[in-house]
Amino acid sequence: MTSPVAENASTGIAGLDDILSGGLPRDRVYLVKGQPGTGKTTLALQFLLAGAERGEEGLYITLSETPVELHAVAASHGWSLAKLSLFELKSDQTSVPPEEPYTMYHPSEVELSEAMQTLLAEVARVKPKLLVIDSLSEFRLLAEQPLRYRRQILALKHHFAGTACTVLLLDDHSADHLESLAHGVILLERHSPTYGGARRRLEVGKLRGVKFRDGYHDYTIEHGGLQVYPRLVAAEHHPEYARGALASGVGALDELLGGGLDRGTATLLIGPAGAGKSSLAAQYLVAAAKAGEHAAVYTFEESVDTLLGRSAALGMALKPHIDAGLIAVCPLDPAETSPGQFAHNVRVAVEQKKARVVVIDSLTGYMNAIPDERSLLNQMHELLMFLGQNGVVTILVAAQHGMVGTPVVSPVDVSYLADAVVMLRYFEAAGRVRNAISVMKKRSGVHERTIREYTLGKDGITIGEPLKSFHGVLTGIPTYTGPSDPLMGGSTGLLD
Repeated sequence: MTSPVAENASTGIAGLDDILSGGLPRDRVYLVKGQPGTGKTTLALQFLLAGAERGEEGLYITLSETPVELHAVAASHGWSLAKLSLFELKSDQTSVPPEEPYTMYHPSEVELSEAMQTLLAEVARVKPKLLVIDSLSEFRLLAEQPLRYRRQILALKHHFAGTACTVLLLDDHSADHLESLAHGVILLERHSPTYGGARRRLEVGKLRGVKFRDGYHDYTIEHGGLQVYPRLVAAEHHPEYARGALASGVGALDELLGGGLDRGTATLLIGPAGAGKSSLAAQYLVAAAKAGEHAAVYTFEESVDTLLGRSAALGMALKPHIDAGLIAVCPLDPAETSPGQFAHNVRVAVEQKKARVVVIDSLTGYMNAIPDERSLLNQMHELLMFLGQNGVVTILVAAQHGMVGTPVVSPVDVSYLADAVVMLRYFEAAGRVRNAISVMKKRSGVHERTIREYTLGKDGITIGEPLKSFHGVLTGIPTYTGPSDPLMGGSTGLLD
């Protein structure tokens, strides 16, 4: 006979509840560990306030902060602690009067025992359903010896085993000898990169009897509390979607790509700075909006005003579609945006706002958000798998180093992750710097293997005939063997 599954207590943090498969199993003792500044107090208050919303009594016992300080923390997030019970366990409540001599027991053992008795007396008086003890570091100082400290925490755990109370123990100590005593352990971390804001992540070290999502998960501390961004697992998101292709509306471009960009695939637009990558991506954003589909563009370098002004000058006005709610332009600061937060934003756009086209412009900015290249490729693979399984047309923009006549090198090689690769290149001919476009691969179908010249002007993208009379266009300095003047008119220079 199977035992019933324990009801979960929500932590009050949607992302953390998702990681924990619904919350914390009730009537157990949990350890929340992290250095100062990781948000332990904020997490604990959210846990108690969520219970208060359900009508459950919550008690916060503090040894390290005063009630005034707790109210200040709550006020900074717009919360009221009126529905919670706060109890400060002061040092003068845990000490024996100096005139009483110590006989058989060490003073620290007496003080620790009295602190525990005071704590348990307050718990018995309030009878909370949810309890937070902040923090164990103070008990560790009272105990002085690790064995004495562990024995008292074990006794505390056994006491709560017979009560209907879910307990969070907060600790900022790095030692792990208490993790074996707790039913579950949540580890909070904070680190500061060389430049930019502090990054925070959490890990569920263990949770007995529950299948939780392990690994690291990014989180931020914002007005309103902790925002946790569960690690994206593409295998958990696999809905059905209609097959087909997204046409750009430019006939020659669609011919190059064998009819358009297939649903559920990722296309890499790669080329040197100013070659027209962002403008090409904007063409697909407009095409999707004209078809009544939602699209989102995440820009790491270009401002919204610059994007709108350049696109309008090329006859690809984005603003009317933005005003209609069909295109979302999301500027991101890589110094302030963690990879988990970015993946969460994309997931919300796809699952809640039904975005069918997602543009990431550019991978250079995304790479700055994830300095470790190996981690970047792993997270990019998971993100592209998620987008592909949701039938999204994904467009990745990558800038290459080098201009004309020099080898072009991408700062990170993601071409093997992309289903299609479109290369944009400068080449020199007839005293002008011109632009060439070619499709290097397309996994999902046939594509044209020619190299064509293209221009960008007030009427948008114009693509010419295949450059059959040139050799070495992709090197930047081609050799011409055909009749005179087979090329298109000059470019307006309205490029990205």
